Amino acid sequence: MSLFSRYMFRQVTNAFLVIVLTLTSVVWLATALKELDLITSQGQGFWLFMQMTALTLPSLVALIAPNAVLMAVLYTLDRMNGDSESIVMTAAGAPVWRLAAPLIGLAAIVSVLILLANVFLNPACMRALRGFITQVRADLISQVLQPGRFSSPEAGLTFHIRDRSPAGELLGLLVHDERDTKQVMSYLAERGRIFSNDEGSYLVMFEGYVHRFDGEDKDKAVQIVAFDQNMLDLTEFSPKGDAGKELRPRERPIGALISPDPNDKLAISNYGQLRSELHDRLVTPLYPLVFVFVAIALMGHARTTRESRWGQILAAFAIAVALRVAGLTAGNLVALSAWAVVLVYAIPVGAILIAAWTAHVRMSPELRSKLNFELKLQPKKIMFWAGRGMQTE
Repeated sequence: MSLFSRYMFRQVTNAFLVIVLTLTSVVWLATALKELDLITSQGQGFWLFMQMTALTLPSLVALIAPNAVLMAVLYTLDRMNGDSESIVMTAAGAPVWRLAAPLIGLAAIVSVLILLANVFLNPACMRALRGFITQVRADLISQVLQPGRFSSPEAGLTFHIRDRSPAGELLGLLVHDERDTKQVMSYLAERGRIFSNDEGSYLVMFEGYVHRFDGEDKDKAVQIVAFDQNMLDLTEFSPKGDAGKELRPRERPIGALISPDPNDKLAISNYGQLRSELHDRLVTPLYPLVFVFVAIALMGHARTTRESRWGQILAAFAIAVALRVAGLTAGNLVALSAWAVVLVYAIPVGAILIAAWTAHVRMSPELRSKLNFELKLQPKKIMFWAGRGMQTE
């Protein structure tokens, strides 16, 4: 890169990083606030909350990055034109693609990173997030119990807690179990915690008492036994069956989308979803390049600082939105029919070629004057041949 190209690349990269970090922080914060229920009502720890919300960051960045590239490029081109830097470089004879090369370089880097994220990172994060969600949902007591309320996950079994600690412990725990009418049990404990492993889920109670009495013989005395630690098996309250074990398309590695298992239920019943997910992962990295070429076509040429460029900026955003909506529509069609795969790739590739040709024509005086001359000459040719036809008749 030349000195000017390095300077321009540094400017657009700094703008891109600021924009992508700001937008990602705002969206992540909004998403994290929706998940505060994990701490406030479901009793999960803060570390689990941070892990679950952090796993959504790669997909957020991959979604935001193309838009951040567009905004960074438009901002850089507008600022450099306002500071007369583009005007000076154009007057010095710099070709159009010398000005555009740093912008295209940034878009290419972002495209490669998005491709790597879509192929490797995002599916792994989605599978890890699924594991955490399954863990939280399997923790039935954490979902049912509310401080100060009596909860009964099934007839004859009642839970009550006074409060929850910040670490997720159950404080002031009461468990009344009369499912076995011959032996009714009541547990009172200072605190308790739920543990899960491959064998099941268990409620471990610390520093309490268990009251045992015969439900059939009302005259029999109640037995009170103190304990430092006691355990209650909650495995029977966990979700049953294999439902939910099948990976969704977004959670599958790229190999499982290209060549799914012949016995895969989703591949057998609706292979279109897997096909749509596969091509969406591969085509999304093209859109940073699409947006950059659109921005260059509309704002890459130098203009006087007296002219407002808001019209061109809004036009660039409108074209980018239209292209992205068209791409998403084509992606949905892929799930219904395989022929739409061609359309999925034709939209971004066609947009890049048209935008590149437009930028080259607009910023090449010779081509622009030749094109204008041919457009002005075309009506005269039509009138000439029409006149000759009338004379022949």
